[in-house]
Amino acid sequence: MRKLFLLLTVPAIILWIGFSSTGSSDEASFVREIVKKVDRLYRSQSSEAELEMEIVTPNWERQLRLKMWTEGLHKTFIHILSPKKDAGITTLRIGTSMWNYFPKINKVIKVPPSMMMASWMGSDFTNDDLVKESSLLEDYNAVFVPARDMLNYYFIELIPKKKTPTVWGKIILVLRKKDIIPVRQVFYDEKGEEVRVMNFSDIRKFGKRKIPATLELVPLKHTGRKTVLRYIDARFDTEIDDSIFTRRNLQKKR
Repeated sequence: MRKLFLLLTVPAIILWIGFSSTGSSDEASFVREIVKKVDRLYRSQSSEAELEMEIVTPNWERQLRLKMWTEGLHKTFIHILSPKKDAGITTLRIGTSMWNYFPKINKVIKVPPSMMMASWMGSDFTNDDLVKESSLLEDYNAVFVPARDMLNYYFIELIPKKKTPTVWGKIILVLRKKDIIPVRQVFYDEKGEEVRVMNFSDIRKFGKRKIPATLELVPLKHTGRKTVLRYIDARFDTEIDDSIFTRRNLQKKR
């Protein structure tokens, strides 16, 4: 019986070793393709979307309604529609530069790189989260990692490259295998402790594209806080006027 066991297992081990050594480059390419898809999931070549943002804290709650335009991974324009006290505030990002316009003081303020990880409009989303200055594909090294449910989900560990300015020690990305749709993103600090979790839900089709329409961001070290971003409408790969992504458009009356 022992001989039979050895006859069955040894070839399997040899086959596994051979597959691992020859398939490593294929696996790396596959991981990169998955991360690339996630990077472009909400952006594509271009996008135009209307969203609601709900900010919940132990002491207060508020809701924002906004419009967002993107072009590739390097241009973003956001216009706040409501509430009235915030209406008209705009945000522009081109490459690594970002500006905010505040109509009450009629002033454009450039956001320094050191503030990209700061809160956007008092929410749990950072400036970087909203305008996507960083790219998971370009700024992180990605590998598959073992987990409990590997039959239905991919688990990808993202480690920032040395050149990447970020406060995250690593990010774990969880995606459904059947359609490469993200369901969860866990952010860790440099000590390896979980800092915040992003949950993706309400998967819907906007045109031909299927995306999670609700993103809930929960900071784990601040009890009672969360920010929920909901896509009300979205269009992808549409013609967007170049004038949208200009500093002049920041102060344009609408």
